[in-house]
Amino acid sequence: MSREAKKYDAVNLGQGFPDFSTPEDIKQKAIEAIAADHNQYAVTWGVKGFRDAIAEKTKSFLGLDVDPESEITVTCGSTEGMIATMMACVDPGDEVIVFDPYYENYRPDAILSDAVPRHVPLHRTQNGYIFDRDELRAAFNKKTKAIIICNPNNPTGKVFTREELEFIAELCREFDALCFTDEIYEHIIYANDGVPAPSHISMATLPGMRERTVVVNSLSKTYSVTGWRVGYVIAPSDLTLGIRKVHDFLTVGAANPLQHAGAYAMSLPQSYYDELQREYQKKRDFIVPVLRKAGFDCDYPEGAYYVMADISRFGFTNDVEFTRHLIQNIGVAVVPVSAFYTNPADGSQTVRFCFCKKDETLAAAAERLRKLTA
Repeated sequence: MSREAKKYDAVNLGQGFPDFSTPEDIKQKAIEAIAADHNQYAVTWGVKGFRDAIAEKTKSFLGLDVDPESEITVTCGSTEGMIATMMACVDPGDEVIVFDPYYENYRPDAILSDAVPRHVPLHRTQNGYIFDRDELRAAFNKKTKAIIICNPNNPTGKVFTREELEFIAELCREFDALCFTDEIYEHIIYANDGVPAPSHISMATLPGMRERTVVVNSLSKTYSVTGWRVGYVIAPSDLTLGIRKVHDFLTVGAANPLQHAGAYAMSLPQSYYDELQREYQKKRDFIVPVLRKAGFDCDYPEGAYYVMADISRFGFTNDVEFTRHLIQNIGVAVVPVSAFYTNPADGSQTVRFCFCKKDETLAAAAERLRKLTA
């Protein structure tokens, strides 16, 4: 979609990357690390200072004590973190439960690990996206090795409640299953209807789940450095041994100087995260009314920086056809949501707007979207 946006000079609200600058102090730390000659291989599982910083932030933010020597693996983004985890922990024939719609790598990750993906739908309701507890329980069986959770969720914007996480945790304990939790949007959660933004809840913090949860995360979204490709995996030491071996053979290691800059980013005060949340709240609260006025049926996301928008009112056969029209004739690029579903037909009347953009970018998109109702 980014290539198509460039081809037709469309405003890009498709791919999930900011079009505003990375904070200057974070960029400066990367420059300093390169100048200090941190340019050769680091320890394959991560620069010690970066792993220490991850452990300190995890303790401060989640209240979890993590051993940086035996429970953290630095990876080339959260995308590598997830596939390394899958290949290390899942055996051929095992089943992995994935909520539908899903970040598009999860299903291929399971298949590449010789596992069988089992999909459980997230249903759109007046109260946001929810899963049916009976449907989820029915997906668990003696072959279930793991369940993948993206919380906050891409693409739906769902934030799993404590009650939902506790139900999932109960099933994991009952069926002796692992939980792979993608928490890359942990700091991007919104206030709704005057209710303050909820605190992020990691599955690893729930009773009995520390030893069976793998947390996958990254610098990308929190610090606006999606191109750095520096992620990390937090896991019990026995699982970390396997994850590190797979990681070593996949990529050897993440970029050394960027890990040094990452250590600095991890040390930023709470005010940084408060401001991040405020800025994204403002962008979310701007774009949703714009989309509704343009004719889309959409809700305010609870977290992450995407809006799922129903296109049924426009009368197009499917989301791909509508997306092509939107890019070529309206001048706004989005992502067709059928790409996030096992059965593309389930998402054929929905597109995803990304709003991690400069105010002027969002304003330009708003101006062009007016043509839909002209």
